[in-house]
Amino acid sequence: MLSLRRKLIIETERMTLRAPTHQDFRPWVALRSASREYLTPWEPAWSPDHLSRKAFSNRVYWANRSINAGTAMPLFLVRREDNMLLGAITLDNIRRGPALAGTLGYWTGEDFARKGYMREAIETVVHYAFMQLELSRIEAACLPENAPSRGLLERSGFKYEGVAQSYLQIDGRWRTHVLYAALRGDRRGKSTAS
Repeated sequence: MLSLRRKLIIETERMTLRAPTHQDFRPWVALRSASREYLTPWEPAWSPDHLSRKAFSNRVYWANRSINAGTAMPLFLVRREDNMLLGAITLDNIRRGPALAGTLGYWTGEDFARKGYMREAIETVVHYAFMQLELSRIEAACLPENAPSRGLLERSGFKYEGVAQSYLQIDGRWRTHVLYAALRGDRRGKSTAS
């Protein structure tokens, strides 16, 4: 189980992945505001107070509680060279017992999309989940028409598993999603032939 006594920080080649802090409020608002049109077609509808300090403070408290409880890893992507906030990735709904699974979600600001940052983050978080958290399965879902996200998941080792009807409310309406998963020790699609 993760604990706040030791802050969760994961390093990638170019980024530091870490929990949000109250000091991230202004960079987060700036990034989300600048990327609003880019993000909203793929996300749940933003509440009227989405960009408020209070809503962000609640997000920080939720992140810390979730990490402490071992139920989620909400992490900001921070580029080390200039301390720039690029987006976020969350391993949520971490389940123990017979499932040993979690659900992956992510977003980047529009200016940082398609530059390899999210692939770097996904591969690092999945590796951490398998090796440090000893999970067996990481799930992800996206809208069928979101070709960039589908390609990102596939390039990151996720395999298509099917369709979930009315899976999530996105941009204010129930939307069908395609489901992907990465498995520790995945042999799907591999042959025993030499």
